Amino acid sequence: MKLYMYLFTCAIILAITYFIVGGNMEPSVQKMHDFYNFKKDAPIYQREFGWYVMDKWKAQGFVNDKTDLDALFGFDNAAKHYLGQCGWCEAPLLPLFDKKVLQVTDEYEIEQDNAGRKVLYFKGKRNGFMPSYLDHPVKDMKTLEENILWRMNPDDPKRYKDLESRMRKAFDLQERNFIICANIAGGYMYLRSLIGPEDLLYKFYDDPQLIHKCMEIWFSVMDKMCETHQKYITVDEVWFGEDICYNHGSLISPDMIKEFLFPYYQQLIANIRKRQLDKGRKLHFQLDTDGYSIAVIDLYRSIGMDYMSPFEVASGCDVVEVRKKYPDLLISGGIDKRILAAGKDAIDKEIERIMPFMKKQGGYLPTCDHGVPEEVEFTDYLHYRKRMLEY
Repeated sequence: MKLYMYLFTCAIILAITYFIVGGNMEPSVQKMHDFYNFKKDAPIYQREFGWYVMDKWKAQGFVNDKTDLDALFGFDNAAKHYLGQCGWCEAPLLPLFDKKVLQVTDEYEIEQDNAGRKVLYFKGKRNGFMPSYLDHPVKDMKTLEENILWRMNPDDPKRYKDLESRMRKAFDLQERNFIICANIAGGYMYLRSLIGPEDLLYKFYDDPQLIHKCMEIWFSVMDKMCETHQKYITVDEVWFGEDICYNHGSLISPDMIKEFLFPYYQQLIANIRKRQLDKGRKLHFQLDTDGYSIAVIDLYRSIGMDYMSPFEVASGCDVVEVRKKYPDLLISGGIDKRILAAGKDAIDKEIERIMPFMKKQGGYLPTCDHGVPEEVEFTDYLHYRKRMLEY
């Protein structure tokens, strides 16, 4: 009750403030709304996807733990708030598995991670390198029940222990016109974290009941978390971390996606729409997948996806061509991470190929097409950022 009264009081105060000052948004928030509204030729909101190069730049003395990267690189202030608690690259397990070292050699270490996987890391290659996953917690219905089911209890009170403070923050940011995003581990990403990328492909054929049971568990947690959040705020965007593509298209067939994923996605999104406090607010649906994501645009658009990222260039994605074919698709990403390591001339050429066209079209948020890799030199990235600030 205290939280409801707090939210109600804040709403009244902020509504009066909004009326007095004329409803002006913070500059970064205005840019973000211009992005979602496809405002043509508007100043572009700029952030970065992520980093694999920071340890190198720290060792070279260019940055340290106190460096304000936003100020250094001219990034915009935050304008989107992620609600969290629905996983990212793994299932939202509670409690997590204990993280522990299982084996150490001169060349590698094997550990159990918080998702219950046995993971091999080659020494000196943890940052920016894919590890080798040796084992996963789910093999069959028995191991699903023993290892996962009780960790995916949507009614566990521990999932809601800091609910009031989190909802106050989300509400306050929504009143400042931040985009409120329900970020969710997509079904394929979730299944892969439980079963493993190779075994999962067999299970779709050999044990479809196991896949559906896993997805029923996924749905119960994601729907309950979203329902709880929606008692306090309106969601602007549902984000699925999916990673369902490789460099030639989707890792499973469209028919499998329709059978094993879409029924749960469609029900979740329908439930979110039904529960919105602000019934007039548009709900966006973003799909994040590496690889040749163009192959699944039409498929996911059939269930309402209107935003995709990060368009990995090495896999054949070109945001200019995507924009020409899909003028109403929100796009983020698409800056080739390899170009950032190829020197200033290559960077200039890529920026001039992409940015003037995309800025004129609107609906584009440029970032590196994955984390900025170790090969990128600080001076080249700084040159890249100075050029990007022209837009």
